[in-house]
Amino acid sequence: MPPVLKVSPLAARRFMRRALLLDAPVPDIATALAHHGYIQIDPINVCGRMHDLILRNRVTGYREGGLMRHLHGETSPLPAAERTAFEHHLPDTHVLVAFTPDAWPHLLGAMRGRTKTPSAWSGKLTPRERDLATHILGELAARGPLSSEHIEDDRRGRRAWGTATLAKATLQKLFFHGRVLIAQRDHNRRLYDLPERVLTAKVLASPEPSAAATARWSVLLKLRQRRLTLLKRAELARVADTVQPVSLGDGPTLYCLTSDVPLLHAVSDDSKIENRNSKISPLLLAPLDPLIYDRAVSRHLWGFDYTWEVYTPPHKRTRGYYALPILSGHELVGHVDPKADRDAKKLRVISRSVRRGHIVAPAVRALAQFLSLR
Repeated sequence: MPPVLKVSPLAARRFMRRALLLDAPVPDIATALAHHGYIQIDPINVCGRMHDLILRNRVTGYREGGLMRHLHGETSPLPAAERTAFEHHLPDTHVLVAFTPDAWPHLLGAMRGRTKTPSAWSGKLTPRERDLATHILGELAARGPLSSEHIEDDRRGRRAWGTATLAKATLQKLFFHGRVLIAQRDHNRRLYDLPERVLTAKVLASPEPSAAATARWSVLLKLRQRRLTLLKRAELARVADTVQPVSLGDGPTLYCLTSDVPLLHAVSDDSKIENRNSKISPLLLAPLDPLIYDRAVSRHLWGFDYTWEVYTPPHKRTRGYYALPILSGHELVGHVDPKADRDAKKLRVISRSVRRGHIVAPAVRALAQFLSLR
C-alpha cells in the first residue's frame, strides 16, 4: 500500500463532487451504474423516489422513473438478452439495489445462506411456504411475470413487520434466495419471474467465487460507491493492494481507489477553482446519496452531521421526515424538507434551514420541474 497522501479538506471535497459524477453528469444510466457499482432503490415517494433523486444529479436528461424503465422496459418486460441490470440485495443485508449482471455470482453465497437461516422476512421456507413455492414456480413457468396478487391462495403468512399473504411472504423469500427475480414493476408492485427470463444463461452459469473473492468484491464495491471512505481493519486487509490512504490533516484516515488518485491530484493542483463556490449551482441531494451516506465521513469532511429521519419518531426529528441536504459549491449548507402534492401539482416546502449567504430557490425549482410540479 502506498504512503498516506495528505490533501486539504477542500481538495477532498472537490474530489468527492467530481468522482461521484456531480460536476459532470454522464450521458446515460448504464454509465452511472458501471461507475458506482450499484444504485440503491427505495419505494418511499415523498418528493421522488430515492433512486431517482440519486440519478437525476448524475445522468444528463434523467427523467422520473428512468431507472425502472432501464431495468425492466417501458411497458412489457425486457427479454434477458436485452437487460443490462437487475434488482437484488447487497449481500448479507436487506438493502435493495440495481446491479450490473457481473454482480450475480457474488450474490450466490448470501442467497444460499438465507435458505438455511430462520427469518420471517428472508430466511428458510416454512413447510407451508415450501409447498406453495412449488405451485408458484409452476405458475411462473406457465404464465410469466406474476405478483402475489395473481396467486390464488388467501392464507396469511408471517413477516418481520406484521403479516402478509402467504403468497407474498413466499415470493419475497424466493426472491431473497435467488429462485425468482423481479421482471417488471406495475407502479411500485413487483412482478416476479424465473431467473432465466431475467438474466442470460451465461450470467446464471457464472461460477461462484470463493468467499474471500466476494469479500474483496464487497469492499471494492463500497469504494466505487463512495469514492472516499472509511475502511475497517478487515476491509483494508482485503483491498490493501488497490487503495490509497488519504489524510486531511486530522481525524481518521480515509481511502480511495488507486485508480482515482490522478483525479485527486488534479483537483488538488487546480488553483483556478479555489473560490468558485458561488458559480456552481446548488443541488438537493437524496437522503441516501453516496456523498453523504457515511455519517462519520460527512461529519469529518463536510462538517455536516446528517441523519435520514424517515424512521425517526416525529418528536425526535431535527430536520424533517424526508429532508434533502443542500450541496452549495464545496459546502453542505443546510436542508430542505419538500413534499410533492401531486393532486395540486405543486411541490410544497415543509421546512428549510439554509446557511446565510446561500440561495436554495433554484435547486427547489429544479426539483419541482423534475417532478413535473410547480
